[in-house]
Amino acid sequence: MSGLLRALRECVTLYVSLLVFALICLSWTVVALPLYLLLPHGRGNAIGRRGIQRGFSLFASWISLVGVYRLDLTAIDSLQGGPALILAPNHPSVIDAVLIVTRHPNVVCIMKSALMNNILLGAGARLAGYIRNDPPRRMVRESVAALGQGGVLLVFPEATRTTRAPVNPFIASVGLIAKLAKAPVQTLLIETDSPYLGKGRSLVKHVALPITYRVRLGARFDAPDDARAFDESLEAYFRAELADSLQRRWLPAPTPPPAAA
Repeated sequence: MSGLLRALRECVTLYVSLLVFALICLSWTVVALPLYLLLPHGRGNAIGRRGIQRGFSLFASWISLVGVYRLDLTAIDSLQGGPALILAPNHPSVIDAVLIVTRHPNVVCIMKSALMNNILLGAGARLAGYIRNDPPRRMVRESVAALGQGGVLLVFPEATRTTRAPVNPFIASVGLIAKLAKAPVQTLLIETDSPYLGKGRSLVKHVALPITYRVRLGARFDAPDDARAFDESLEAYFRAELADSLQRRWLPAPTPPPAAA
């Protein structure tokens, strides 16, 4: 019976935490929408990014307090006050961007275009000057501009959440943006021991708590001359660094290439 009660308590904690996140986002939407319409672009971006950081920080504090997550994000703090750069993390779960943003006040996210119209996230994202992921040329152009204005660009080289250990194949994006903006690329290595919020996973399915989640700084790469070669070497770097990561416990193994005839 004690095991059943614990599972019930963990389920309730997860549901309440999802509600807390929705209320935080909805509250900021009520503030962000008129600010987006009234404030000049630069001022609105600064306020929008700070507001998202504080709201997400409140949520991170909540999930730590109630025991949903055991978080270790302090490595990102060393990037505050530094130069414009690209943050390139792996992407095991949907909460990755939320948690990274809590540790830096000037992050510009590349996000799915559909989320720009989301009632919980859209107004805040537009106020913060976040960038739609399509069309690709506009995404690259706006990313380069954001870096030129001193922003810290958050882009997931996998483009979507990881479905095969240790990472998905990378899309061609980070190298081109870094090359055009002449910006360094700071890698972030995320590890988590739970499939919760992973690709194709239910938001409400019970998982054991607390979930371990940690981020460490990886290598920092200079802006490349050859964008395609850079993206290939970046993927190889992540595969090597995450070969023994926590998510190897629950991510499916990569499909081996077909044998030669």
